[in-house]
Amino acid sequence: MKIVVTASTPELSSPVDPRFGRCAYFLFVDSETMKFEALENPNVASSSGAGIQSAQLIANKEANVLLTGSCGPNAFQTLQAAGVEIIIGVTGTAQEAVLQYKSGKIQPSAQANVPAHSGIGMGGGSPVGPGGGIGGGMGRGMGGGMGRGMGRGMGGGMGQGMGYDPAFQAPGMPPSSPSMPQLSPEEELQYLKQQSEFLRRQIEDISKKIENLEKKK
Repeated sequence: MKIVVTASTPELSSPVDPRFGRCAYFLFVDSETMKFEALENPNVASSSGAGIQSAQLIANKEANVLLTGSCGPNAFQTLQAAGVEIIIGVTGTAQEAVLQYKSGKIQPSAQANVPAHSGIGMGGGSPVGPGGGIGGGMGRGMGGGMGRGMGRGMGGGMGQGMGYDPAFQAPGMPPSSPSMPQLSPEEELQYLKQQSEFLRRQIEDISKKIENLEKKK
């Protein structure tokens, strides 16, 4: 069986990326051998339709099961039509998620858990958080770019949509939406730890690139 997990980095030790359509990586894991293929998500910077495009990519790769944090209705329907079993609300590392699925600890989801066009983790739909950068408030200002290019990243916010709003909503929910309950303190802590690790790795990568460019001067 081929299981696909949304991940923040291209390793099985990576935290599960709570976004589906705009996750950083897809890890396609053989459930029997745990061998995997990491694929960078080409739809991270899509202006629209990232969820559907990512769903089509997964269907084309003939995955049987999707493990992720959040999924919108359009992507959910596309995946269902392709015969992909969908499990949302997944946390922990990619490896832990696969093992939990294999042991039957997590079950398929009946419906999407994110409204259409909500723009998961993107500050409510905008690829650049309205806070205008970290100074504008984490989540509102950490909306789109670090690692996708310095022009979009350092000015418009850090992180590929991994925003955190002080009035914390469930992953992927715009701050104004009342349709989902807030996370428990334990869930919020887990989510923030995932964000912290993701941003730490992104900062390390950028620091290395800066160092290499300075050496070439």
